[in-house]
Amino acid sequence: MAAAGSAGVPATVSEKQEFYQLLKNLINPSCMVRRQAEEIYENIPGLCKTTFLLDAVRNRRAGYEVRQMAAALLRRLLSSGFEEVYPNLPSDVQRDVKIELILAVKLETHASMRKKLCDIFAVLARNLIDEDGTNHWPEGQKFLIDSIYSKNVVLWEVALHVFWHFPGIFGNQDRHDLDIIKRLLDQCIQDQEHPAIRTLSARAAAAFVLANENNIALFKDFADLLPGILQAVNDSCYQDDDSVLESLVEIADTVPKYLGPYLEDTLQLSLKLCGDSRLSNLQRQLALEVIVTLSETATPMLKKHTNIIAQAVPHILAMMVDLQDDEDWVNADEMEEDDFDSNAVAAESALDRLACGLGGKVVLPMTKEHIMQMLQSPDWKYRHAGLMALSAIGEGCHQQMEPILDETVNSVLLFLQDPHPRVRAAACTTLGQMATDFAPSFQKKFHETVIAALLRTMENQGNQRVQSHAASALIIFIEDCPKSLLVLYLDSMVKNLHSILVIKLQELIRNGTKLALEQLVTTIASVADTIEEKFIPYYDIFMPSLKHIVELAVQKELKLLRGKTIECISHVGLAVGKEKFMEDASNVMQLLLKTQSDLNNMEDDDPQTSYMVSAWARMCKILGKDFQQYLPLVIEPLIKTASAKPDVALLDTQDVENMSDDDGWQFVNLGDQQSFGIKTSGLEAKATACQMLVYYAKELREGFVEYTEQVVKLMVPLLKFYFHDNVRVAAAESMPFLLECSRIRGPEYLSQMWQFICDPLIKAIGTEPDTDVLSEIMNSFAKSIEVMGDGCLNDEHLEELGGILKAKLEGHFKNQELRQVKRQEENYDQ
Repeated sequence: MAAAGSAGVPATVSEKQEFYQLLKNLINPSCMVRRQAEEIYENIPGLCKTTFLLDAVRNRRAGYEVRQMAAALLRRLLSSGFEEVYPNLPSDVQRDVKIELILAVKLETHASMRKKLCDIFAVLARNLIDEDGTNHWPEGQKFLIDSIYSKNVVLWEVALHVFWHFPGIFGNQDRHDLDIIKRLLDQCIQDQEHPAIRTLSARAAAAFVLANENNIALFKDFADLLPGILQAVNDSCYQDDDSVLESLVEIADTVPKYLGPYLEDTLQLSLKLCGDSRLSNLQRQLALEVIVTLSETATPMLKKHTNIIAQAVPHILAMMVDLQDDEDWVNADEMEEDDFDSNAVAAESALDRLACGLGGKVVLPMTKEHIMQMLQSPDWKYRHAGLMALSAIGEGCHQQMEPILDETVNSVLLFLQDPHPRVRAAACTTLGQMATDFAPSFQKKFHETVIAALLRTMENQGNQRVQSHAASALIIFIEDCPKSLLVLYLDSMVKNLHSILVIKLQELIRNGTKLALEQLVTTIASVADTIEEKFIPYYDIFMPSLKHIVELAVQKELKLLRGKTIECISHVGLAVGKEKFMEDASNVMQLLLKTQSDLNNMEDDDPQTSYMVSAWARMCKILGKDFQQYLPLVIEPLIKTASAKPDVALLDTQDVENMSDDDGWQFVNLGDQQSFGIKTSGLEAKATACQMLVYYAKELREGFVEYTEQVVKLMVPLLKFYFHDNVRVAAAESMPFLLECSRIRGPEYLSQMWQFICDPLIKAIGTEPDTDVLSEIMNSFAKSIEVMGDGCLNDEHLEELGGILKAKLEGHFKNQELRQVKRQEENYDQ
């Protein structure tokens, strides 16, 4: 295809028709047709793409769907593909593209297509402003200014849409530019005749403030726009549009000081919207989010408005009562994930964050009486909500709840016998959360009553969902329970757990039900992990059943049960030690090898994978050098998982909106309507695999030598893997152990390995953004120096390291000074 169309070398009619047919094929329902069209499109040169697409976008006879596809492709070409395409266009084509894009925006009559053209305009404008803020498209800026000063509402909308999409479009904002921006936003936000203009101007104003988050002087200059923004929030919500409310949440999160002059108005509006049942659940949750976010980002400011917070608490609790009567809940065999879109879950999270943000002195007096009343209600939903509210406030109100913990726990224990199963489950959840929030004093104080009550609840065969919740609470309780206390109940606890295990195993064989069994094997693992060698007398009664579960759980729906049981076996083996475990070691290893073999042919997200990785590591610890024979079978899938590269993408707002429903993607807003996206599924598995490689290098030493070079080449680049902190921690932690392994091959090999490791490790100290990870990297570097001994650092290394450490110390003292200044600020609340 030759370059063609309005902005380049003229194209023949047949070439245009061929390209239009290609666009139609790109939206064809047939996957095969689309895939073929995508391959053809990818091979078209950038010049041809640009000119053909611009021609198609402007051609109203082409049909809306074709124009829409052309607009999406042109926007993508000028955003993610800008550096590869635009600078290589001839200067006359670049000029024509800019001229024709202005004309296209100006003359377009279709509202939806005009917005898409504005998106393209904004993308091009963003890329034509350099790092110094110099605008290389003055004609585009002039068009926007002319639109602002015109009397044409459509052109106002164009200017607002472009400005919202790219708030930095005016480049270096001198006083004149700020006056133009202020005029645009002010005149449009006051427009009472055109609600859409008012809404868009409020979003644009919010985007501009967010883009200038460090410019405190600008906040004052643009503060008088806030009443208009708040009015637009209110009006748009009642027109079923929550976009401005979302912008207000962003302001509360990023630039809460901007709200300072109108903070009470902001809180009152949020309170009103949150309590209005006529609005959608999402709108009410967003309104609540404004208040909760401010409790975290502007705590001192919010503590001056506790009267409004006190009014918000009943609304939060009322949302927590918004539960559905679900007849299937009792018999469900899957532990469904929390529905974060529901009012109940959103409100519970909000109450938790509010308590942590404002503290117990503020929140407990506001909530205590309400919760007590709810717990006395004849309606199960209120009792459930009351218990979950108690669970939510524990962390934030820790200090204030300590004196009343006895009566609180005794009250919660009574609900383990509530007539409604979901209330009993909520009581289990609350006890588990308290065991976390008040550990270890909770365990020391309530071990006798809580362990007995949870075991009784687990024994109740009437409802496996409640049994599962009780088992989960017991696991959490055991995690922080001192060994000396747990052994007091060991005989009765083990007897109860074993009898329940026998019953649940029979139910698995008879009915295929697994939910309570999944939690039960984790409880057994937790007990064994805590009491260690004290579990030896009970080993023989549990191990046969556990192995039997692994043999039985071969169906796809039982993968999680199989994984958790394998984890349990490895915990039990580690607890009782090699001597006791050896009688079953061969049989267990064969089960693991069978599972490992199956996993090699399964999906990457198989739930057994993470359990298997950890189980192999425990087996290594149990068997010691006897494990070396199994390492070749384990190491290959482990290195494959650790080497996995995540899917990443740089997207603009519209692309993010289109992908928002895709599983596994998370987005970070980079400003200027751009977001960085990463597919997070697989990251945890990668981190676990890296940690296991560290473990094998540490435990096996000589047995790991032949894998040292391969693992070093994997780990060193991962010092810069910024998508997951634990991957970088594992990479750093591995270095001294890999050097230890290398030393076995002699001093020359060790020296080569150190040369490969040293520079990246020093650079990682200089560039690491997270202080906790930095501490691990420094610790690893120190251990590596100990392995290498005197003279391992040359003058260049010492100079570079000295400069980095000096900068780190200067940064530390500077932050210390800033904290001192903050303490002296008027709004600082100790």
